[in-house]
Amino acid sequence: MPDQPLPASLPAVPGGAESRRLQRTHIRGRTGVSVREADRRLGLNGGGRGLLDTTHFDTVRFPPPAWAADAMWAAMADGENAYTPYRGDPAVLAQLAGTVGAFLGAQLTTDNLALTPGTQAGLFTVMSALVDDGDLVLLADPDYLFIERMLAFLGARVERIGVRFDDGPPSLDLDAIEALLPQRPKLLVFSHPHNPSGAVYAPGVIDRLARLAVRGGFRVLADELYSRLVYEGPPFRHLLAAPGMADRCVTLVGPSKTESLSGCRIGVVVGPADVMAAVEQVLAVTSLRAPAYAQQLLRRWLADDEEFVRQRIADLASLRELTATRLREVPGLRLTVHRGTAYVFPDVSALGATDLEVAARLQDEAGVIVSPGYQFGPRGVGHFRACYARDEAQWSAALDRIVASLTGIGRRADGHVPGRAG
Repeated sequence: MPDQPLPASLPAVPGGAESRRLQRTHIRGRTGVSVREADRRLGLNGGGRGLLDTTHFDTVRFPPPAWAADAMWAAMADGENAYTPYRGDPAVLAQLAGTVGAFLGAQLTTDNLALTPGTQAGLFTVMSALVDDGDLVLLADPDYLFIERMLAFLGARVERIGVRFDDGPPSLDLDAIEALLPQRPKLLVFSHPHNPSGAVYAPGVIDRLARLAVRGGFRVLADELYSRLVYEGPPFRHLLAAPGMADRCVTLVGPSKTESLSGCRIGVVVGPADVMAAVEQVLAVTSLRAPAYAQQLLRRWLADDEEFVRQRIADLASLRELTATRLREVPGLRLTVHRGTAYVFPDVSALGATDLEVAARLQDEAGVIVSPGYQFGPRGVGHFRACYARDEAQWSAALDRIVASLTGIGRRADGHVPGRAG
């Protein structure tokens, strides 16, 4: 019997396409609408829409190292590089065991390493490998915006751990972690340097966190993507190097930010062998492997770019000073400048508008996209994150517009700023 022609119009699929698991990632109760709906109203989908987008680095002004293009072309010229084991090219992993181990202050073998399609995928891969429905996961607050959504997708029970970043020495609320130990948390997730504020924790904070992890029997996922991008001050303290953390710390690093290789989608996961075995299974059922040609770039990373990184930090330090100076012209705005990343996270709560409204006004009046603080957690509300890794002249002109817009918001007598239409 021949197929019957389809009707001109078909009924909509009941309930739409989103699974209940995906709907959990919308996160409610932080703004007047869900976090997902707030993002949609601001058009925050990574596209930029012709505005100056400060949600990421300017890779035109800050391009990759000169060796990156040659290394990529060389990798693509050899078809043998196209497919690798799920964890990554064995020769690349063998080299990384030495270079990454020296960087993190740990003894590593290839059993401690896996490559992922960027550190974003590294976060999801590791948490998917470790977290079951109902597991208690401790998450820094505020912290990188997508971690909370990933944990909601996985069905974790999340307790937010406060981060001090606006006043006094940066710190996690270690007392809160200690109080939760009787509930037997499975995992703690945090970024260091802190994303969104750029804060760097003192060695004593990291060492006490390690002692709590050992005592509480939980693992820690440390997103150290920006740990090469640290300015003045004492040496950076890697959690993996703390006593007792070799068997319970998973660290994410990679070249996407400091070396502007985010478009190559390559991240490095470092952790205990049993965790890497589980990570390999997740890679096998999701991406199969990190981009195979891009893996070859890691042969040069941490080996040939010391001078490159030194100059990049010097350039960004000047932009950091410019950004702080200009933003502090806004009456009521509070800003603490920290030692890491290329982000500022000013407190604009005294301006009389929500961070959603401030972000909308900056788009409309300044032509600039910022990341509103609600994205990063309850303690991020009232802030916004901006990346100052921009062309100096372009950024100086943008700061003029940002300062004018923020000052205008603060001067509104009724304190009401209408939200941007969706």
